[in-house]
Amino acid sequence: MKITKLEIDKLVTERLILIPYNLELCKNLVKNDFDDLSKMGLKRGISWPDEDVIETLPRIINNLSKVDWPTGFESWMIVKKDTSEIIGDLGFKGFNYGKRSIDIGYGIIKEERRKGFAEEAVQEMITWVFSREQVHEITAQCLIENSASINLLRKFCFEETRKDTAMIYWSLLKNKYNAVDFLTEVN
Repeated sequence: MKITKLEIDKLVTERLILIPYNLELCKNLVKNDFDDLSKMGLKRGISWPDEDVIETLPRIINNLSKVDWPTGFESWMIVKKDTSEIIGDLGFKGFNYGKRSIDIGYGIIKEERRKGFAEEAVQEMITWVFSREQVHEITAQCLIENSASINLLRKFCFEETRKDTAMIYWSLLKNKYNAVDFLTEVN
């Protein structure tokens, strides 16, 4: 099963725009070259890229280098719709063909946390991913002391699958997730 080329250039929510990274953009960001962002009409959030993004960019480049084109199963920028500021990212560590699963991760710059942006972005991404026929499971992991991520994953019905001394591991199965029920519960 080959993952097809991403046929959209963004996902849009009430307050956010999610834009997939591409290889050239990531390589330029590693070199502190932000011209591509300006050409896209985007601005850097107050502390973006933060340390987490800087640390993650080589992995994003590695994931994008493994595919012929962006598939959507790599990483996305989180952009505030009203200001065009990049405030974080979310995405995946690649598609696991054997398990038909994908591992999600996300981060928001500290100045924009606790405003519901991660929840809004993750909700849109879960909905998008589960609309893809080939994905049956989304996995996640977070630090044991990261109560914000624990609460967010529980809110989206992720189930804890195991725990070690530092991390909690989670799973959300497509056949157990119903976006309509979730949206009704939240509203």
